[in-house]
Amino acid sequence: MAVFTVNGQRVETKKNQKLLRFLRDELHLTSVKDGCSEGACTVIIDGRTCKACVPDTDLLDGRNIITVEGLTEWEEKVYTYAYGKAGAVQCGFCIPGMVMCTKALLDVNKEPTDEEIKYALRNNYCRCTGYVKIIDAVRIAAKVMQEGTLPEEINNDWHIGSRVARIDVGEKVLGTGKYPDDFYLDGMLYGSALRSKYPRARVLSIDKTKALALPGVEAVVTAEDIPGENKIGHLKHDQYTLIPIGGITHYLGDAIALVAARDKETADKAAKLIQVEYEVLPHIHTIEEAAKPDAPKVFDEEENNICAYKHISRGNAAEAIKNSKYVISHHFETPWTEHAFLEPECAVSFYDEDGDVFVYSTDQSAHQTLHECSLVLGTDKVKVQNALVGGGFGGKEDMTVQHLSALLTYVTKKPVKMKLTRA
Repeated sequence: MAVFTVNGQRVETKKNQKLLRFLRDELHLTSVKDGCSEGACTVIIDGRTCKACVPDTDLLDGRNIITVEGLTEWEEKVYTYAYGKAGAVQCGFCIPGMVMCTKALLDVNKEPTDEEIKYALRNNYCRCTGYVKIIDAVRIAAKVMQEGTLPEEINNDWHIGSRVARIDVGEKVLGTGKYPDDFYLDGMLYGSALRSKYPRARVLSIDKTKALALPGVEAVVTAEDIPGENKIGHLKHDQYTLIPIGGITHYLGDAIALVAARDKETADKAAKLIQVEYEVLPHIHTIEEAAKPDAPKVFDEEENNICAYKHISRGNAAEAIKNSKYVISHHFETPWTEHAFLEPECAVSFYDEDGDVFVYSTDQSAHQTLHECSLVLGTDKVKVQNALVGGGFGGKEDMTVQHLSALLTYVTKKPVKMKLTRA
């Protein structure tokens, strides 16, 4: 047990845990974002910045911790103005941590150099901005702090060509805007998935007896519990929601079964207790392997492994090449690129007052999520609302946890939060 101060209030912990979890799950200080459980969750401890995911609460006895919720009214105005003026706020997920870095620097250095600003921001990650505008925001905040007054600017000229701050600057700078993981509903359960042990294997049996026996577990769901269609997909309905007995896995991330439990730790533990018997099948590792005439079929019902043929022609390429001064011929390949949005994918679902399954999601197409969740649940009594999206860049166009969370709510009749880890 430890006793320490958070934003001027004395707090007492009952169990040892990471500071990040205590601040979010118990105090509900959701400005402290969980991007990877290893960074981008900056707070100030005794005047110095620290990642909240690093220290254990038992080591914080007598310490003083500040989050964005602990800023003074003057500081709130300064940082909101500075980050808005600089155009430093995009998805906003990293910004409360950036603000903590800014405060810790300006509290001890009123006129920082660019190198000092960069050093102060070094451990709080951003994916959207490239940091240039965030550095500008720190400069502006420093100047305002030095002068002691906010510039009197009218920020309502919305004519084309005018420069105005985003309308969501305040909630993103001060951490009051809600991403899905920031919702904590009464009686909320936590969802977890048992995922395939092999990239390509046939599921022969699923035994959920041990998982169901674990105290705190409220449901273990398999394909047979799906009330609607098991297969979803944006362009083609060929992705299993849950691999059924007799079905074939297609990658290590395929979900076999779901667990809903009263806390995240129990849900994860229960998922590991589910026993699955597999028939391991030959793996297909590359496009070249898949294209061979004798390659095993990725999907049994298809004639081959070719998804689609595309031929693109624009202009007269032969003539353009013939008349070019220089022609370079070479084989070019581009690598895989991870979209690297800071916010892990998360969904919170519950039954609303109309008796509909309501899903708070973080994705790039609420309409598509609505369509696919409706397919899984076999009903149109579904609503989807995007909460704030902590980055996407194309990586949040497809379904990950939204339909799984909705399915667990359908089965348990309770609110469910389901979130992917950074891994």
